[in-house]
Amino acid sequence: MKERILTNWTFMRGFYLVVGLYIVTQSVLNQEWFGVAFGGYFASMGLFAFGCASGNCRGKSCASTPTQHVDTVVLGDDFNTVVGDHINNSPRSS
Repeated sequence: MKERILTNWTFMRGFYLVVGLYIVTQSVLNQEWFGVAFGGYFASMGLFAFGCASGNCRGKSCASTPTQHVDTVVLGDDFNTVVGDHINNSPRSS
């Protein structure tokens, strides 16, 4: 836990922490208790590096790969032929 808090700091982690703490502070001063939970969530994202603050939402780390090949359908005169042949040759599950 100590390593997670002290290492891999990025601008976004710091931003989440600072904004979260600001929201918590303003919410306490205005006695808006829902805001304390809301700000606490963002501050904890920055402090403990989870969610988007850890950098996992950027790049291709969350991208999924397609599991099924999708055929290209040609529109125009050959539409009925291409779609009809594909449907007639596909296996049916009963």
